[in-house]
Amino acid sequence: MYIIIVGGGEVGYHLARILLSDGHEVLILEQDAARCERLCEELGEIVYRGDGCEAATLDSVGTGRADMLVAVTDGDEDNLVACQVAKHKFNVPRTIARITNPKNETIFEMLGIDATVSSTDLILAHIEMELPSHPVIPLLKLKSGTFEVVEVKIPPGSKVVGRKIGSFRLPKGSAVLLVIGKDKGPQIPTVETVLEAEDEVVVITSAENEEAMRTMLSGK
Repeated sequence: MYIIIVGGGEVGYHLARILLSDGHEVLILEQDAARCERLCEELGEIVYRGDGCEAATLDSVGTGRADMLVAVTDGDEDNLVACQVAKHKFNVPRTIARITNPKNETIFEMLGIDATVSSTDLILAHIEMELPSHPVIPLLKLKSGTFEVVEVKIPPGSKVVGRKIGSFRLPKGSAVLLVIGKDKGPQIPTVETVLEAEDEVVVITSAENEEAMRTMLSGK
């Protein structure tokens, strides 16, 4: 695959090294002259000095034949523009953008960016695993953006403790995929599976019903 990386910072550098070791054709676009020089010393002639937001720059590096463009600069706006130009002017099949502000995720999706990666969200998810006040932990957002896979830890006192899964109705568009009991280990649930306090329940649910899922499984 031919993959263009916009942004030659630490993320772009390490991403390029991994992709090169996997045998991909990689090009890094970076505006800073000193950084370009350092990257060339480390990675060779795969670095091009230029603005990844400009159509002329993207045209000069053959974006029209690229399989993927990944924008990983420190600026959400720059990453959005680079991906949009690649997608709509050069018809790049797959665009991925790094975002710093998780609130921008919806905007990026609405504007046609194929995938976003938020380091803030990833760190927060790990923190929330240790916080009893956050019993719903996002695990995976499916490509369409419509559904999410989340993990719910059933707290003592929840109304679902001691009840069979088949005895209550989950929010529309939701299903229980896995139940991990404190003593029983993981099991594929059925309608007869009884939920207990401290069970970890992996659920697929529509993004709009995540809050309803939180209320049902963790509410008292």
